[in-house]
Amino acid sequence: MGILSRFLCLWVCQVGVLNGMQLQAQERRASHCIALAESAPGLHYLHRASWRQPVAADTLHIRYIAHASFLLRTNGGLNVVTDYTGFIGSAPMIPDVVTMNHAHDTHWTSQPDPGIAHVLPGWAEAGGGVHHHLDLGEMLIRNVPTDIRSMFGGVEPQGNSIFVFEVAGLCVGHLGHLHHIPTAAQYAALGRLDVVMAAVDGGITLPLDEMLEVLGRLKSSVIIPMHWFTDPSLQRFLSQVATQFDVVDDGRSSLDVSLRTLPDRPTVFVLRPRYLAAEE
Repeated sequence: MGILSRFLCLWVCQVGVLNGMQLQAQERRASHCIALAESAPGLHYLHRASWRQPVAADTLHIRYIAHASFLLRTNGGLNVVTDYTGFIGSAPMIPDVVTMNHAHDTHWTSQPDPGIAHVLPGWAEAGGGVHHHLDLGEMLIRNVPTDIRSMFGGVEPQGNSIFVFEVAGLCVGHLGHLHHIPTAAQYAALGRLDVVMAAVDGGITLPLDEMLEVLGRLKSSVIIPMHWFTDPSLQRFLSQVATQFDVVDDGRSSLDVSLRTLPDRPTVFVLRPRYLAAEE
């Protein structure tokens, strides 16, 4: 895509966003989900930070809570929790938005806190899938439905979702309880994911070779493993992925990421799960 074409694409996206919504927290930086984002190599791109600390402009704070649950916190103060199970720790924080998937009860709850403004299930109770397009001004949340295996060995069409969060100019994807390689149409709907959370258990979701195929196709700058249960299962994934991607595993539980600080080579950042503590 040439410079003029990229400029026109971004201008159209910005005009559509500004004309088609009511801003709540602050204006959302134009999404790069479909158009390729230009990275800035050679910068110190990620750092540790407490979830309570203010988030810098055009930056997203990501905290690994547990299993497949992450806290996404924005500069404007939005708190989003993925694969919400009803418990995020002892911290007295009620998320603004939660997403859920129902492959297992470690990915959803039937009794979300009534104080949560937006509860987004990744499936429809009556079947047939569900489609979300929640515009919060600073963040746009959408989903791409996927099939899952049923309890009796069959297939539940559109039983779960890949959730996509467009914020701070980034496109962040949570692959959820992915049971199959996405179709061409699903890849197209996802667009370019700058950051992706991927289940790497190696069998309960996707076999590792298939997950590596998915990650290779997505070409995300930042890959965050989840759903790995034990250190040995995590290390099996890391031993295979290290031939394709850089790996950073330094014991952190969170990171701050922005467009200007994305690594120039796809990098796996291992986050250690940690519940949100009241004393933190």
